[in-house]
Amino acid sequence: MATQMREHILGVASDLFSTRGINATSVDTIVAEAGIAKVTLYKYFKSKEQLILEYLRQYDEKLWQKLSARTTGHEAPREKIMGLVNAVMDWIEDPEFKGFAFVKASVEFPQMENPVHQTSVEFAQTLRNSLAGLAAEAGIKSAETLALQLSMVIEGAAITENMQRQSGAVQHAKELARILIDNAK
Repeated sequence: MATQMREHILGVASDLFSTRGINATSVDTIVAEAGIAKVTLYKYFKSKEQLILEYLRQYDEKLWQKLSARTTGHEAPREKIMGLVNAVMDWIEDPEFKGFAFVKASVEFPQMENPVHQTSVEFAQTLRNSLAGLAAEAGIKSAETLALQLSMVIEGAAITENMQRQSGAVQHAKELARILIDNAK
């Protein structure tokens, strides 16, 4: 029962954070939408910040579950990189995509010392590290550079597509990623 209530609160908060924004979603709004008392929220989450951090962790976990389901295969090493990029891009193109939670949170909490900002940076770094690992596995000497370039392409496509649906950003980003991967040394 306790786990169900915690998940219910987190689910409601996650929906609100992703559609309205984190700072625009008050604890009172979460409580009202969840149909609970404020004391109940604070029983499961000591603060709004803790709720935000749990939202980001859960988002990251779901993202990697979704991506790993799409990237398991025995492709050539460079194709594994493109497979990860394509999996992310296909998700960005999904009408349910509301932007990367870690990008949005880092914008809403720009202070570098803020735990929400730090967590957001860590999650963004996870994607970059995954890309760099695949690039190193493919024998690319500039693996870190390629990972940074691909992260910039991915995040740019996510922002563009989120702002203007069906803009063609995803297709262009896939083409740019292919060029970067093919030309990486």
